[in-house]
Amino acid sequence: MSAVTTTTTAVVAPAAPELSQVRRHRRLSPGRRLPAARLAGPLAVLALWAVASAAGALDPGAIPAPWTVLRTAGHLWTDGTLPTDVLTSLRRAAYGFAIGLTAGVLLALVAGLSRAGEALIDGTVQLNRAIPTLGLIPLFILWLGIGETFKIAIIAIVVYIPIYLNTHAALSGIDTRFVELAEVQGLSRLAFVRRVVIPGALPGFFVGLRLGVTGSWLGLVVLEQINATSGLGYLMFQAQNYGQSDVILVGLLIYGVFGLISDSVVRLIERRVLSWRRTLSS
Repeated sequence: MSAVTTTTTAVVAPAAPELSQVRRHRRLSPGRRLPAARLAGPLAVLALWAVASAAGALDPGAIPAPWTVLRTAGHLWTDGTLPTDVLTSLRRAAYGFAIGLTAGVLLALVAGLSRAGEALIDGTVQLNRAIPTLGLIPLFILWLGIGETFKIAIIAIVVYIPIYLNTHAALSGIDTRFVELAEVQGLSRLAFVRRVVIPGALPGFFVGLRLGVTGSWLGLVVLEQINATSGLGYLMFQAQNYGQSDVILVGLLIYGVFGLISDSVVRLIERRVLSWRRTLSS
């Protein structure tokens, strides 16, 4: 009987350290994704803003209450001012983003897949990155005038730089063993790009895409306050002249909502396209 007991103990005992090790590994994970978790932070800030306004801790002239800002937004929407300015801003951001996205991806592919392309393109882009983009505004006004063209061009520059940098870095980081395997398999240039280059560059591309989307809104808010006659930035600039802080906050909140929505859309597309990856975020 004792021999049986001893044998059973010897077999069962090692399972305890293994089980504790598994549990320790599970605790290192951030856990399950919470639904609408990214809205928790903005909603907490909004609640704190409302509580502080109701308690009289904030100067209404400097930081109006949330309900005041909502009432102002309703008035601006009713009289037609806000819809026109929102559509104008969206159109500028969309044109600039589309041009910057196309330029960033094409330049990254040429520089990442060709030594000659890298020699001609990468140094030029790095030089452009070192020059403050907003510092180019006076020169672009002289070249393109004060109309829509220079605004779209500046937004495109703000967008293409992060897309190029991250996509090119992802291309440069592709393991050479995959290239050798493609050569052994006899893949054509097009098949190599489709099966190796694009999957390898997608993670970096989406990082650059998120930065580019954010950059388009950051550039827009500055550009629309320079020689503009419409747009959210122009609305905010006019409100500054008349001391209308509630109108300024309306514009800032709309910019913030647009940025949050566009970033969320890019994240959703990234999760769908890169569903094969097993990461902490997934």
